[in-house]
This record gives sequence, C-alpha cells and structure tokens, in this order.
Amino acid sequence: MSHIFPRHTRQQPPVAVGGDGCYLIDASGKRYLDASGGAAVSCLGHSDRAVVDAIKTQIDTLAFAHTGFFTSEPAEKLADLLIANAPGDLDRVYLVSGGSEATEAAIKLARQYWVEKGEPKRGRLIARKQSYHGNTIGSLSAGGNEWRRAQFGPLLLDVSHIDPCYEYRYRRDDETAEDYGLRAAQALEDEILRLGPETVMAFMAEPVVGATAGALAPAPGYFKRIREICDKYGVLLILDEVMCGMGRTGSLFACEQDGVAPDIACIAKGLGAGYQPIGAMLCTSEIYGTIEAGSGFFQHGHTYVGHPTAAACGLAVVGAILDRGLVARVNEQGDKLAARLQDRFGQHPHVGDLRGRGLFRGIELVVDRDSKTSFDPAKGVAGKIKKAAFEAGLICYPMSGTIDGRTGDHVLLAPPFIIEDHQLDELVDKLSGAIEAAI
Repeated sequence: MSHIFPRHTRQQPPVAVGGDGCYLIDASGKRYLDASGGAAVSCLGHSDRAVVDAIKTQIDTLAFAHTGFFTSEPAEKLADLLIANAPGDLDRVYLVSGGSEATEAAIKLARQYWVEKGEPKRGRLIARKQSYHGNTIGSLSAGGNEWRRAQFGPLLLDVSHIDPCYEYRYRRDDETAEDYGLRAAQALEDEILRLGPETVMAFMAEPVVGATAGALAPAPGYFKRIREICDKYGVLLILDEVMCGMGRTGSLFACEQDGVAPDIACIAKGLGAGYQPIGAMLCTSEIYGTIEAGSGFFQHGHTYVGHPTAAACGLAVVGAILDRGLVARVNEQGDKLAARLQDRFGQHPHVGDLRGRGLFRGIELVVDRDSKTSFDPAKGVAGKIKKAAFEAGLICYPMSGTIDGRTGDHVLLAPPFIIEDHQLDELVDKLSGAIEAAI
C-alpha cells in the first residue's frame, strides 16, 4: 500500500519509470506521448543528455549553498543569460523553486516597492477572472478561477478581478478584434478609477492564459493599451509567463509578441524543463534600485531560492533553447500543429474555438457551435477526455470551468519543442479518438 498523498485519493496512477524524448514510460512498459509536457513543463522532452550532464556536473562540484550566505556561479550565469534576452528594462533575477513562488514573490515585491517609495496606500492588486497564478495563498488570491478558490475563500486576500480578454466569448459581432481589445483593456482603467489610483500597486496577467482558459491569446492591441493604462496611473505591470514563457508561444518571453515589457515578470515550468524545480521573478532596475536605495533588504525568501543545482539546470535549458534554434522550431511545429488541428477539428460539431500561439494550443468544446453553448458540467466532459486519451497513450491537459470556473470545457496542448511531424499526427489522431469517446 502506498503512503504517497496523491492528487486524488480515488485514483491510483501508474508508476513512471522512464522517459524517451516526447514519451513517458510506465512500469508495464506502456508509452505515453506527452502532448502537454505535463503542465507545459517538459519543453525539451524527457531524455535531454546535455541537461542531465549539466546537473550531474554541478552536483559533483557544489550541490547547495544557502543564499543567506553565498551566491553561486550557475545562479549568476543564469541571471546574466536571462537578462541578456529579457525585454524592456528587466535587470534583476530572483530565483525560486517554481511558479507559485515566483508569483508570490512578485506580489510581495510590488507591495514593498511602493512602501519604500513612500506610497504605503498602494496595496491593491488587480488581476483577471479565469486566470491562474499559483496555489499559495497570495498567488491563489490573484488567480481568478472560482473552482480553485472556492473552499479557501476565507483565507484569500482581497484582490479585484476584471474580465479576461476572451475574444471568442466576449467580442461583439459589430466589433473588430482591435476594437474589442481596446474595450477589454478599458476594464482595467475603470477598476483603477473605482478603487482610487493612489491605492493600486499592480496589475497581474498571463500574456497567454494557460490552464484555466486553454491557451487564450489576447486580442490585437490589448496589452499595449494595458501598458499605457498602467503607466498613466503609475501601476506596476506584472506578467505571469510561468506557463506561456520560455519559448512556448514562439518567443523566449511571451510578451514580446505583444510589443510590451513588464515591470515584473514571472517564469518557471519551461525554465527547468522538468529536470529540476526552478522558477524566477525578474524586475526592472527601477524596482531593484528603490529597494537598494531604501532598506536594501527584500523581506522575502525560501530555503531553496537560488539553488545551485537547479540554476545549473536552468542555464543548460535556456542555453539549449537559444543555441539549438528551438524558438524558431516552436513556430514551425506550432504552425503544423495548428494546421492539423484545424483540419481535424475546424468543422467538428462540438469544437467551438481553436486558439493559441506556437506549441501552446487550446480547443474549446461546445454542445452547439452556433450558440456556443457549453456542456452541462455534470457530464464531466474534460475529465472523460483526459481519461480516454491517457488510456490511448496520450497525455493532454483537459480542464472544465473554462468560461466562469464552473461551465465550459477545453483541452490544452503543450508538447515538447522537439516533437516530430509523425508525433503531431499521433497526437491529433489519439486526441480525436478521446474526444469522440468522451462526447
């Protein structure tokens, strides 16, 4: 009998014993095509020798040194590499152990920044409905997924949530995509004015929404207008690229495609590609300089921040993404995946929307395409797709609650950047079978 506390007490998952490129292998020898990279994590697949060797070499040299006493060579090199390729004025890197830690650190840094600037009234955070920013109390408070938040309501911080930029559901027939993008962004200015600009410290959003809404990309011009609004009222812009960053959507930082740069960025998942737990919060020189000129001490920290072995892993992963031309490959294979999805599902009676960027793709499922009516949540469509796909040897990321945390179903796809054409065919074939079996 297992003593592991599983994600679901009524499900006993198979034991993973090996990885081979885009596949995971269980104890029975069954192979699973990892079409979601776990949760958009395994961007290099499961057997990258260069990354494994970098980790082994670092362990032989220095496994761990606490950042309360030391920095380390791999941490310094990783920070240099990230900043050399980061957008805008991002200048400092705070290494953590994962995405929730990165977003939690971002929220706390935003608050401390305003305190040290002499504006302690700025403590309000604005985020979006149908977002996901992590599972710690602060990051869950920022997230807008009602299903994930519901039972923890009494513990959560008071965060304002505006509507997401969700063109498929919210754009009117008489609007262009650009007009809708501006209207959606206006919700931020309205909320800032409602709260009082002098009280708002930051706005947090995913450039391309991942788990909760299924690769939901913004309308044209949305984030440029968001950046203008933040600048107008002195509000910090925090972009959560934990899932959509590090090349996943076709640029190293997802926000590059929208022509904006944040004051604080959060990355993880693809930063370590699953080989080590690592994430990072990046901030501008202005924010860092304010702390430096003030108390000099960021009132935050965890035991494993800046872990040398994890940093060596991240350095090898980012190096691989850049040196092997994998961002370009994401665009190439992403276009092929999009074409295959369009060919198979573009006229499917129960597929309402195909969306995403690069190798980050979403399929929204509906009862009826014309009315966009979603399935009854009691039917558990997303769960049934996940189960059928897994039985067929395909790992994908279906979720329910796409529209409002309760209704709507989608499938998120985020395969490794190394996926081959024949594996794209396998992915679409097995996913098609799983959707038919579930519906």
